[in-house]
Amino acid sequence: MDYIKKVFSDKKTEVVVFSSTAIALYGYDQGMMSLINTNYDYLDTMGISEESPLVGIIVSVYYLGCAVGAVLASYLGDVRGRKPSIFVCLTVTALGNLLMFVAGLRFRQGAMTLMFLGRVIMGLGVGGIDAVIPTYSSELNEEGGRGRALAQEFQSNIFGLNMAFAINLGVTNGLGKDNQWAWRIPIIAMQVYPVLLLSFIYRLPESPRWFIFHEREDDAREALVDIYGKDEADEKFDALKQASKEESASSIGYSDMIFPSGQQFHETMVTVMGQVNQALTGYGAVSVYGPQIFELLGFDVSMSEYLTMGNYVSYFFLMTFAWLLIERVGRRFLMVTGAFGIAVCFAILTVLGGLAANDTNFGIPNLAVSIPGSIALFVATGLFGIGWLSEVWLIPTEIFPSTSRAQGAAISVVVWGLANFAVTLLTPIGFNNLKYWLFLVFAVTNLFAGWWTWAYSPETGGRSFEDNQAFFADSKEHDTWLVSLVNKGEFRHLPRGEKGDGVDDERQPLLAADGA
Repeated sequence: MDYIKKVFSDKKTEVVVFSSTAIALYGYDQGMMSLINTNYDYLDTMGISEESPLVGIIVSVYYLGCAVGAVLASYLGDVRGRKPSIFVCLTVTALGNLLMFVAGLRFRQGAMTLMFLGRVIMGLGVGGIDAVIPTYSSELNEEGGRGRALAQEFQSNIFGLNMAFAINLGVTNGLGKDNQWAWRIPIIAMQVYPVLLLSFIYRLPESPRWFIFHEREDDAREALVDIYGKDEADEKFDALKQASKEESASSIGYSDMIFPSGQQFHETMVTVMGQVNQALTGYGAVSVYGPQIFELLGFDVSMSEYLTMGNYVSYFFLMTFAWLLIERVGRRFLMVTGAFGIAVCFAILTVLGGLAANDTNFGIPNLAVSIPGSIALFVATGLFGIGWLSEVWLIPTEIFPSTSRAQGAAISVVVWGLANFAVTLLTPIGFNNLKYWLFLVFAVTNLFAGWWTWAYSPETGGRSFEDNQAFFADSKEHDTWLVSLVNKGEFRHLPRGEKGDGVDDERQPLLAADGA
């Protein structure tokens, strides 16, 4: 009860709740399409078969929309303000979702076109939310949070995933795979997120940093009083004014980040490869095509759907270890061990998938293969949540200065969108053609992700922004990106004797919480 009162009386808490709900929004979409893809009425309405490449294309175009939406929303957020940009993104998300819901409702002609349009439009909105809300949240929460808070908030992503799949599973079992409402209800249920957020956004203040950057000092003071109270507002105002002067003197554009000659190209590549490697773990595919994976292990359709739900619930609870460990052992350790651990699990799944496909030939009881295979998949999913879900979003906030943090967020979402577009597009094709050998592909891509992270991604935890910038400066001086050769390998691990508990203005996470 006290926490509920705090939600409606403390602005910083309101921002955290708002941000967490927004993160759950795009987790919902991942779980939403899992059973829709296997609904017979949906496939018939779209005029496609379950093996058609169009199944994956319908899923994946959403991520292209996310990539475009991130850039457009970041620009709108810089020009018109964070709140107007978020409002537009939520409205666009609701519109895209509604178009998906009505596709083929009365007339099946043009159903696929409307579904494609709805997916792209919803992607524009969600991609914009993913780019703007992190920046907005960090600008309103200058005190506390960091890796632990971001990992906690990313549990809400898994909550959205679980909510979507639970609704899917409930209506599918209740209505059957031949019923159109078994796929339309999970789609329209997503409206609760944009509607709830739109009804709540009026309570939130605009970013004081944005006001000061646009020379609206009176509005900035008013927002600071609203967030921190009158006693702290003056001190925060002076600090923001000083920071604004420094930022204006060192303005950084996209050209400084995406071209090899740019001063922050190295930081950008660490960000880009973090998102690429996250996609290479294969968990965008596991989130969307979970039931099909359990079917490859020999389970029937119904049991595969229940096991997928169990995997997602386990995923949610195992994510707790992410925020317990991230400040103790560091981002890099969790990512490297996570990738190699997932690679081992997928290698095991390759063998077990092959045995499941030939169990009658070898005389192997089905459960002797499917049970250990399920355990391997549960473990791999947990390793992804602990090692890869939040870390790739956290690291950019610790290596980019506030002058380029918004651009860094946009680049991160764009790469995330493009990488997941490729993975979700190719996965159903892989299932249909490679069968269980697709697990071996993911084992290899995880080995690459783990190797690249070990070789080139520095440990950013437990260090200030200035400390992390020293890595990139030393890297340039020694003309190498290998972590082991920069600054005597000090960035291979957390600073000696540090637990990463310090906080400064330059290393707030994109989604910060007050007091974690």
